[in-house]
Amino acid sequence: MPIRTTTKAGSLLVGAVLGAALLLLSLAPLQASAKEISKRVAGTRVALSLAHAVGAHKKKPAKEVRSAAGGGGPLYWGAWIGEQFTGAQAPWDMSAVSDFEQVASKPLSLINFSSPFAACSGSSCNYYKFPTAPMENVRNHGAIPFFSWASQSSPSSLNQPDFQLAAIANGSLDPYIREFATEAKAWGHPFFLRFNWEMNGNWFPWSGGVNGNGPGTYVAAWRHVHDIFASVGATNATWVWCPYSGARGSRARIGKYYPGGEYVDWTCIDGYNWGRVSSTSPSRWQSFDTLFASSYRKITTKIAPGKPMMLGEIASNGGGKPKALWIKRMFASLPQKYPDVHGLVWFDCPDRTMSWTLESSPIALRAFSKGISDRHYLKPSFSALAESPISVPR
Repeated sequence: MPIRTTTKAGSLLVGAVLGAALLLLSLAPLQASAKEISKRVAGTRVALSLAHAVGAHKKKPAKEVRSAAGGGGPLYWGAWIGEQFTGAQAPWDMSAVSDFEQVASKPLSLINFSSPFAACSGSSCNYYKFPTAPMENVRNHGAIPFFSWASQSSPSSLNQPDFQLAAIANGSLDPYIREFATEAKAWGHPFFLRFNWEMNGNWFPWSGGVNGNGPGTYVAAWRHVHDIFASVGATNATWVWCPYSGARGSRARIGKYYPGGEYVDWTCIDGYNWGRVSSTSPSRWQSFDTLFASSYRKITTKIAPGKPMMLGEIASNGGGKPKALWIKRMFASLPQKYPDVHGLVWFDCPDRTMSWTLESSPIALRAFSKGISDRHYLKPSFSALAESPISVPR
């Protein structure tokens, strides 16, 4: 189960890890070890006619998912669960899920996990297959898989020529992507597919502005991968487009990364309250609304109106009363100010000196357990789910 520790901060926070501080990139690759460390990724320049790639093959899904009107409706909820409970990641070890549910005092309806494209050593790469067994584990639990798929290799860096977005868009990786999509079709059950998330940052190799990438190549690569899934009949994937919230400057212009309504089923935002990590840190304490309100309005009113939204990664640093109050206000704000949000995933992974996990603060854990106890946050009852793309909960 490869794990990638990713430093996202860059100009935001030197020496710390931003956003999804631990990218839990898992699955056993072909002839690869069961566990490896991957660090950062990036790549090389591949020639591409963007004008052709960006505009080609526009295909609408069989059914368009629409957000429900009004707030206060049911929501899927879940977590990205680290190794702190059992020494192994969920959903390969479902005991980790049980342990998390015990501390949260409620069973979850979403389980987030991830994989890169490949594990590489020198000039040799072993490509990860579709994670059928973990998908089955999640489904048998009654939850819905929330799978984060990253177009990179491990170990990771920001210089990976073979996995540049242009290489995806021009078809260089088609055999692997087609095989993966065919395996997804063979599994046959609905799952959320969060492909190349937080693209508006600069901490992943698929990000715009690194590795020779830009908004145009991101859109072209997304559409190309989506079209391959459609061509093999892998319609059980629900496509989740997920920028990072709270970004500033050019990274705040997220609309230029949007692949278009024909290619996206759900929108999504990731966001973290870093707090004040040290006396010299440029970060600051940010409320839930400070983090999410602006991006939420931009996406729901201008970029993708009518699409349902997921909070794909969310957490607050710190502990004690401040973190508990942050969580309490999050639960108060969601039904009142964010009616298009129909799911959330808490990032419950240890990360160096950061305190993202709920169990790191008893009072914060109690606040979360109280908020999630509301009947609108759904328990796992989706073992027989057949609808795709996945609709908003009712």
